[in-house]
Amino acid sequence: MKINFSFKQFFPSKWRIKLPVMLAAVVMMGITLSVLIEIGWGTDPATFMNYHVAALLGTEDIGFIQIMDYAVLLIFVILFGAQHIGFGSIANMCLIGFVCDFSRWIWNLTGFHQFLAAASMGVLIPIFAATLLLFVISAAVYMNSELGIAPYDAIPTIISASAKKMPFFAIRIIFDYSAIAIGLLAAFFARNNIVNPVASFAGIGLKTNIFGSACMSLLLGPLISVVGNWMRKVMPVFQNEEAAQK
Repeated sequence: MKINFSFKQFFPSKWRIKLPVMLAAVVMMGITLSVLIEIGWGTDPATFMNYHVAALLGTEDIGFIQIMDYAVLLIFVILFGAQHIGFGSIANMCLIGFVCDFSRWIWNLTGFHQFLAAASMGVLIPIFAATLLLFVISAAVYMNSELGIAPYDAIPTIISASAKKMPFFAIRIIFDYSAIAIGLLAAFFARNNIVNPVASFAGIGLKTNIFGSACMSLLLGPLISVVGNWMRKVMPVFQNEEAAQK
């Protein structure tokens, strides 16, 4: 088996400009995820899985758990899609979870955690919407930086390259729901209650909500694609070389 990997893929065109932008996007993803977890209406499927695997291991910190989970997925990526590895892969794998954990510590220290726990629906809805928008934009910037993608994001792309008759969005949705299923299984064994949608939206409890994560599985992929297409049109630095020459 030939592994399609070269260190040149870490340094694409305009990488010196893209690298700090990508790192800022990854940090913002960690910050916004911390707020989504605090609100409790749902996160992206990968974080949903990591959060409940962490609970199964007796912690709410997801930094080390994300590295462990993604390290397993990385083996598959190295064998079948090593061309997707880059600085973005490392940043996503190693930074997002720890930034999220640190941010949640800050929210608890400053009282923001307590504020969200006591906030009304009229306050939580705009905070949730703004945070989700920032997360999607940040994810789009990171994914379109051409500096590599996380093992979690690379696997659906690798599968799609082999299963060409199946639309990518369908593969991504199936993969995301598989991550949610793993999270649910971990939550079951951890006895980490999943709040039902009615209770959560009534402001009862702040555990991660399966309803929100399930909806994000359907929406995040298309939204990230839309934002990514817009970025390539208005920001020349994110255009690939072929598009830039046209």
